[in-house]
Amino acid sequence: MDASMIPFDYSTLRFIWWLLLGILLIGFAIMDGFDLGVAAQLPFVAKTDGERRVVLNVIGPVWEGNQVWLILGGGAVFAAFPLLYALSFSGFYLAMCLILLALILRPVGFKFRSKVPDPRWRTTWDWALFVAGFVPALVFGVAMGNVLVGVPFRYDADLRPIYEGGLFGLLNPFAVLCGLVSVAMLVTHGSSMLALKTDGAIAQRARRIGSIGALATIVLFVLAGLWLAFGLDGYSIVGTQDPNGPSNPLVKQVAKTAGAWMHNYHALPWTWVFPLLAIVALLVAALQLRKGKAGLAFIASALGIAGILLTEGVSAFPFLLPSKLDPNASLTLWDASSSHMTLFIMLIATCIFLPIILLYTIWVYRVLRGKVGEASVSQTPNAY
Repeated sequence: MDASMIPFDYSTLRFIWWLLLGILLIGFAIMDGFDLGVAAQLPFVAKTDGERRVVLNVIGPVWEGNQVWLILGGGAVFAAFPLLYALSFSGFYLAMCLILLALILRPVGFKFRSKVPDPRWRTTWDWALFVAGFVPALVFGVAMGNVLVGVPFRYDADLRPIYEGGLFGLLNPFAVLCGLVSVAMLVTHGSSMLALKTDGAIAQRARRIGSIGALATIVLFVLAGLWLAFGLDGYSIVGTQDPNGPSNPLVKQVAKTAGAWMHNYHALPWTWVFPLLAIVALLVAALQLRKGKAGLAFIASALGIAGILLTEGVSAFPFLLPSKLDPNASLTLWDASSSHMTLFIMLIATCIFLPIILLYTIWVYRVLRGKVGEASVSQTPNAY
């Protein structure tokens, strides 16, 4: 196919893929986020061995399918924004390994935790599963925070990325605050799922933890927003950048100035709806959890997650990964994408397979609907 036959111009396809990447990240945070949030509160929301088995069997049958959203997001970055993929997966290598090791603990913990009746054995795996939930939730948030702080990389004349940072350099104060936002957000979402899928003491504790988590998320999110507006230098393109230009990050000029991350909100006041959505939805989640309406709380917490991630996307647009070593080398939506033809072919594939994934996910959750209790777990031979 000739490029002239593609029904979308290059800039439109780039923007579509930016939206799709955001949708996949939100999908991952909502779908696999409650798995991480449940695991991160396992030792606290469930006190007895029977209760902990119930909690594990809430997420045990679905976590593998939910993790597909993470794979889809990584695949989208690889296919649509290869410069971002190459730089982030090499620069954040140790952080990625930390997440991978934590995620490996999850299936191992599910499989081996209840194989031995020894209480010490099971308690050890309970805390391993806590790590498997807490660490990825924290590190993903830290990574999102570093997108706004800027990452220490540059490009040489041959467009070879050179990363000059380390794991501990990512743990700057603002990024750690974003990590805490992520942990509180996902614990709230996990609590909403537990309140929806369980009864009795577990549901009661989950409602209490979730309502506190929702309020903590709001406070931390507002603090991060104030820091972003008044205490953190942002990035902006000097002059104009051709949205249909070549994928070469070295052909633009970028300035680093105070308050630059607020430019999009000043230019498009309607975008304030996203941070407001996050705050209002989380307030609703806290109230609905206190009222015992877990279904509404789960929907509200999902909307809160969407609002928080959309706020980050609007703040950074059109930047994908700013460079604090050489701001001109920062990656943007307009200079880090694949070719025009590649984006179009991938869009066709996405339009075919993403609806299939959505339909399959809906079918799975319909089959697995209903409460999980100690009686059902004890009577099911394959239960965790």
